[in-house]
Amino acid sequence: MSHKRIPKRRAAMAAGGVVALGAAAVLLPSANAFQDGGSSDDAAAPRTLKAADAPDLASRLAGLLGDAFAGSYYDADEQRLVVNVVPGDDDQVIVRAEKAGAQVREVDNTMGELRDGARTLKSRATIPGTSWAIDPRTNKILVTADSTVTGAEWDRLESTVQGLGTGMATLKQSPGTFKTFASGGDAIFGGGARCSLGFNVTAGDGAPAFLTAGHCGVADDQWSEAQDGPPTATVDQAVFPGEGDFALVRYDDPATQAPSEVDLGDQAVPIVRAAEATVGQQVFRMGSTTGLADGQVLGLDATVNYPEGTVTGLIQTNVCAEPGDSGGPLFTQDGLAVGLTSGGSGDCTVGGETFFQPVTTALEAVGATLGDGTGAGAGQAGDGGAGAADQAGEENAGGADADGGGTGQAGEDAGGDTGAGADGDGVGGPDDAGDPGDTGDLGDGTGAGAAAGSGPTG
Repeated sequence: MSHKRIPKRRAAMAAGGVVALGAAAVLLPSANAFQDGGSSDDAAAPRTLKAADAPDLASRLAGLLGDAFAGSYYDADEQRLVVNVVPGDDDQVIVRAEKAGAQVREVDNTMGELRDGARTLKSRATIPGTSWAIDPRTNKILVTADSTVTGAEWDRLESTVQGLGTGMATLKQSPGTFKTFASGGDAIFGGGARCSLGFNVTAGDGAPAFLTAGHCGVADDQWSEAQDGPPTATVDQAVFPGEGDFALVRYDDPATQAPSEVDLGDQAVPIVRAAEATVGQQVFRMGSTTGLADGQVLGLDATVNYPEGTVTGLIQTNVCAEPGDSGGPLFTQDGLAVGLTSGGSGDCTVGGETFFQPVTTALEAVGATLGDGTGAGAGQAGDGGAGAADQAGEENAGGADADGGGTGQAGEDAGGDTGAGADGDGVGGPDDAGDPGDTGDLGDGTGAGAAAGSGPTG
């Protein structure tokens, strides 16, 4: 699992725990490559800034510009924050935004109009298998329907989108099915379900705990570190469905050391603080089924209509995930905790949409702080601290040989060895729901492929 407590094996991930490094870790060593070349806020030209600094500037601009603010996103190529404005009668809006250091773009739809459109979708088109989020890059609402939305339901959704008016929303259909990513197998176990540990935290009373997905928390009260192993943690709070998908799970042993880090198998990425996501930001996800994957944030405040119910306030990304990855951490190359894996469509072979619970919202709701309260990651304040890439860099970047050989060691858990991986063409995963076995081979080095023997989604 990612973010394990001490003592535990460092490579407790399923056999695919580091396989995606061939695609993703080449980006992780660039944590310090961003130049904070920004000058003072008095500069009129757009300033370059780290992705980690973009949310703070976006928040300041939202307050500074008021109703003229129509969203923002991070341009990774230019290392700039792009802010959308609808100037109206205020001819100083653009000047103020530029003076703050943003690149300004005039758009047609105000944030208020886009939010009204989202409310209309909620009232008229809350259909299982649909989602929507505001996309500042297009200045529209991105509406997605999975493959189950057909016939009269598709007609209803399409009519609702058209009724919002020209230029307000786009509608696309995903070939997959929206579902939560919990399944039977390896990692953390409860009630026959398998999920991934997200981030270690300190509960309000100082007790060690961790965050995971809410749909995992409602599946069972007690969770173990090995299939059929003794319980090691108990659910304290869980939200799903509704206004989020998160759970606080307390370690049963109050002496548990819960380091603030993401375990990549044979390395650990230190997590220094929690942060808001920014559209356009590069992010990394770790999960017990598929290991490490990366992608971009596509939308914020997303609404997803799962079969179990509607969940609001999520982050939409194009980072792949599969059953068993639920609850796993979404983080940045600078070691910022961003989200917890909720669900989506597709897999790590064909891709798809994946949604995440914002960590900042979860921490506030459960009254916890990030980390163990003694070192990096304690609390949410700070300037970013040590770069995560220093810990997860060059060594793992070559983890997969060109011919698919190389690493894939899984190590031993308290309950036995991890299962055999899917040989030859993809991610090593559990063999037959956690039966003891050898570690898997790395396939062709792409990190593609589902875990062998993964159970039905929960």
